[in-house]
Amino acid sequence: MAKIRIKQVKSRINRPARQKRTLDALGLRKMNQVVEKEDTPQVLGMINQVRHLVEVTNAE
Repeated sequence: MAKIRIKQVKSRINRPARQKRTLDALGLRKMNQVVEKEDTPQVLGMINQVRHLVEVTNAE
């Protein structure tokens, strides 16, 4: 399965609790933190919910 790299580029301050929980579920706790996840529909759905806070690239 392909991997994607997710980086948090905007702060979670003053965001709804649902978006904060989504970032936690993705494993993002701090600004500029990068995690690698499998490219699954579930992960892509979570990314879609917080797309304004994260940056997504392909992992090599």
